[in-house]
Amino acid sequence: MNADTITAASAVVIALGALAVSIVQTRATMVHNRQSVRPLLQLRRVREYDGPEAGLKITNSGLGPAVITKCVVVLDGRAIGPWDRKTVRSITDGLPEWPHINTLTEGAILSAGYRSYLIHLDFYDRKKHEWFWDLIAKRLEIAVYYQSIYGDEEYLATIRPHSA
Repeated sequence: MNADTITAASAVVIALGALAVSIVQTRATMVHNRQSVRPLLQLRRVREYDGPEAGLKITNSGLGPAVITKCVVVLDGRAIGPWDRKTVRSITDGLPEWPHINTLTEGAILSAGYRSYLIHLDFYDRKKHEWFWDLIAKRLEIAVYYQSIYGDEEYLATIRPHSA
C-alpha cells in the first residue's frame, strides 16, 4: 500500500462517517419537528365557583393544531354517535333548558391554544341546574380521536363519567 491508497481509503471512511452523521442528524431533526407541532387535547368538566358558567370544555394545550379524525359519544353506557348536530339534539331534546353546544366534526382543525365548551350553560345555578351537572359528570362519555398536521399518528382525548 502506498500513501495515495491510504489517503484515498481514509477519505472514503471520513466521507461515509460524515454521511452517517448527516443521516442521524436529519432523522433527529424530523422527530424534533414533529414533536414541536404535536397537539394535546384535553377534555374537562368546569363549574365556575366565582362565575356563572358550567360545562364540558375542550382545550388544545399542545404546540400544533389538532385535526379531528373521529368522535365517539356514549350516553348512559350506550354509544350514540359522533359529537355532531344530530347526536347532540338526541341528548338535549327533553332537557329542562337547552345548553349551548359546539360540535366536533371529522376534519375539524383545533388550533394551538384553542379552548371552547362542547356543551355549557351560561348561567349555571347548582340547585336549578343539577340535571345538567348530572348529565356531563355522570352520564356522558366522549372520546375524541385526533392527529397532528403530519397525520400518521392517532391520539385520543377522553372523559368518562364519575363513579357513583
